[in-house]
Amino acid sequence: MKAARRVATAAGLTAIGAAAWEVQRRRDRRAVESDPEWAELLRQPTGATTRQVRAFDGTLLHVEIYGDASAPAIVLAHGWTESIDLWHNQIRDLSRDFRIIAYDQRGHGRSDVPADPSSYTERSLADDLQAVIDACLTPNEPFAAAGHSMGGISVVAWAGTRTLEVARRLVGAALINTGVSELAGHMLVLGPWAGARVHKTAVASPLQRFDRGLPKGLTPLSYRVVRRITMGDRATPGQVAFVHRMIVDCPGPVRAGFGRMFPTMDLRDALAKLTAPTLVVAGERDRLLPPWHAQQIVDLLPNVVEYLEVPGAGHMTPIEAADEVTPRLAALARTPVAAEPRAPVAAPA
Repeated sequence: MKAARRVATAAGLTAIGAAAWEVQRRRDRRAVESDPEWAELLRQPTGATTRQVRAFDGTLLHVEIYGDASAPAIVLAHGWTESIDLWHNQIRDLSRDFRIIAYDQRGHGRSDVPADPSSYTERSLADDLQAVIDACLTPNEPFAAAGHSMGGISVVAWAGTRTLEVARRLVGAALINTGVSELAGHMLVLGPWAGARVHKTAVASPLQRFDRGLPKGLTPLSYRVVRRITMGDRATPGQVAFVHRMIVDCPGPVRAGFGRMFPTMDLRDALAKLTAPTLVVAGERDRLLPPWHAQQIVDLLPNVVEYLEVPGAGHMTPIEAADEVTPRLAALARTPVAAEPRAPVAAPA
């Protein structure tokens, strides 16, 4: 009899839990669908010209170009497990006055998954950016570049290997929610009370090893995990759901391939070669790459025009804080071309 009662109790608790889960799932869905941000972020920008750019190893990169062909150019590089869609607000607003060139990183969005699994490297990111520049801009045409998270790594790695291009053509750069070293050691996903060692074992290692796809459905758990890891206090339900969709759409081998790159990556020396006027943006509540990384970048860059730490924002400031990010990108792209090429400076000790 006792065993039967235990079974019945367990079954009852399971049923209650399942019912509560379903109630919360429906609440979350209603909150998302009633959020104007969700409808806006799902709306496809108009006027795109699409191109397929072949990278150095044959990987095809999907590129979308917006705006007048004679307008000043801004190249946008998104981050890890994201896509061109990250830049929805910037494409919508900036394409009125600028030519926006946005591309999907290798393996992300509509770009090909590379055939060589060893190509998930900083050098590949730099070479992919150069391939897009070569294909979509005229020779010696000036441009601004903005990178979010891994996209910022792309810009820094590119600057470290293309000093002449930086000096002659780059009118300005924006490094948004990014870092250049010790990426795992400063995560705050588990809270400020957990040490760096806990972060590395509990967060970084699974990301490096887990190469399978993620469940597509938005559940009460996945909604809150995405909000906790990637978003700040000001994020709306629609923004959280949109970021969730980008993350789960990224193929598992691509996510894991770049995930294995991050723990040992060190691009501090490359920062000295990024001599163009540079905007650095951090989110006050960024738990993936906290403001510590932005402050490190500011200390090492030779030409910082502004450091912006957005109050209440998490890792997704182009979405969470578009009103702060977009006008600054516009101002950066209007920077006059230097009369004399800027020479790279020696890396700090």
